[in-house]
Amino acid sequence: MLGWVTALALCAAAAAAYAQGFRFREGSLGARYAPPQMPDASFVVCRMAYRSVRMEPMGIGWQTEYPVAEINLTTRLSELTKTRVSRDHDGRPNHFVVRLTDDALFNCPLVIASDVGSLGFGPAEIERLRTYLLKGGFLWVDDFWGTLAWRQWSTEIAKVLSPSQFPIQDVPLDDPMLRTMFDVTKVPQITNIQFWRGVGGQTTSERGVDSRDVHLRAIRDDHGRIMVLMTHNTDVADSWEREGEDPGFFYQFSPDGYALGINVLLHALTH
Repeated sequence: MLGWVTALALCAAAAAAYAQGFRFREGSLGARYAPPQMPDASFVVCRMAYRSVRMEPMGIGWQTEYPVAEINLTTRLSELTKTRVSRDHDGRPNHFVVRLTDDALFNCPLVIASDVGSLGFGPAEIERLRTYLLKGGFLWVDDFWGTLAWRQWSTEIAKVLSPSQFPIQDVPLDDPMLRTMFDVTKVPQITNIQFWRGVGGQTTSERGVDSRDVHLRAIRDDHGRIMVLMTHNTDVADSWEREGEDPGFFYQFSPDGYALGINVLLHALTH
């Protein structure tokens, strides 16, 4: 484990120096929508754009963690595995935004979404997301905290996949996904860096007792394949996005966050 953390720390140090010239922050680059055809056949993560119908503290809707989280995650994926990652003309990993009504949705091998306790699906979005998932798509939703956010999300995804046929289930710690490359023995509770700084690193539960327990949950198809993965009461993507900003934050959260993230990507790519 120490060797893996050291290797990741060296990668993160290089990334921090590299990023100084760009200074991106979530939402600061605007939306780069997925083209009708992907630029190459290599792996790319798509970010789901959605309509917010309520607000969550410290959340900014679909742009939360975009685009730095996926840039850093796919960078580490390319460095720590042999996965070919789609890149732009400057060599940075491509990152695309996709609306559920876009035909480009079906070119996305994996879609991620943050702050989903604020979203509301329209009728057309419900039908398109259902089709995408049943055709083999993979959606990972992250960074939503507490009872109200869970209630909003679970109500909306139930419109897409009926709970009577596709129930939400806890993912056990012996699930093969958690052993794809790294041995993940617990699901980390990762807070956003602003909250972490504000509390002096003393707690990781952003909603107090209402978000004390981390949940790793999934909706599977009739063959047991994960269609929707949910990391609730944790902000895994912030461990990628903010990896180079504070050594204390990095060592506390990023190795665990990347271990889970890379396992999930590899599992989605092979199932």
